[in-house]
Amino acid sequence: MNLSAVDLNLLVAFEALYETRNVTLAGQRIHRAQPSVSSALNRLRRVFNDELFVRTADGMQPTDHAVALMPAISSALDQIRRALEQGAGFDPAAAKGRRFTLAASDYADVVLVPHIVARLRREAPAADLRVARLDRATIYEQLDNGSVDIAIGGHLTAPKRMRVTPLYEESFVCIADKQHPGLRGRKLTLDRYVALPHALFVPSDDGSARGVIDASLARLGRKRRVACTFAHIVALPHAVVGTDLIATLARRAALRLAGHALSLRPLPPEVDPGPFGIDMVSSRRAPADAALAWLQGLIQRAVKDLTD
Repeated sequence: MNLSAVDLNLLVAFEALYETRNVTLAGQRIHRAQPSVSSALNRLRRVFNDELFVRTADGMQPTDHAVALMPAISSALDQIRRALEQGAGFDPAAAKGRRFTLAASDYADVVLVPHIVARLRREAPAADLRVARLDRATIYEQLDNGSVDIAIGGHLTAPKRMRVTPLYEESFVCIADKQHPGLRGRKLTLDRYVALPHALFVPSDDGSARGVIDASLARLGRKRRVACTFAHIVALPHAVVGTDLIATLARRAALRLAGHALSLRPLPPEVDPGPFGIDMVSSRRAPADAALAWLQGLIQRAVKDLTD
């Protein structure tokens, strides 16, 4: 395909159509009349030899080919936006058209992202934010290619080519039903901790039933029974309440999720790994991008909004 024959505005229209699934709304987003967007869609169909968007009762639904094209088109447009912003500074009050992508752990989604969103809405209400799942297998490649701007989470082992900014320290606690028959009026000793069945948050899809605590137990020659594993941290309190299960999770997440029916208990000191860091990871290109440098500052300001 001859790149000179493709109008960049066609790709902007493609992105707007994909995100709104509506010709009129897409036109409003990019400040073009509906006939102009329809014309752009017709030209896009000729360029890609595909319908791209099909009118249905639920709006303009993308074809399989459009779904496959979207990540590359979105990434290319974001890189062009970043290039145009370099050297010109970044004005958050006039950030219309800028979209940031954060990759956040389940923990960060619950604890920190709400504060980031609140600050973004106050300081740059015209900017858009996409919060993606933090995939530990691919996150550093995503940061390299620009499909993700910043990653936030704990226990990240970033390569040296990445920029790592510590945000704050976190610790573990144990949650259990307040009426748990094995714990009422009793201290959570190591023996009780090991004897009780556990619920475990496992973010990976590899079938693992081990967490950070299991390494501490292994050093003691002990092992716990993980009776249930969950792909999302928000499931843990719901699994624990009204059952004989206990669960170990980050303290700030427990405070936000536990509810009135659960109690928070300190871990047995023998297995408590101590504090761990919550970090912000970005590629080395970020400081050269005024908008990303501003976003990093916003995230650090959002950390100050955290309350225990």
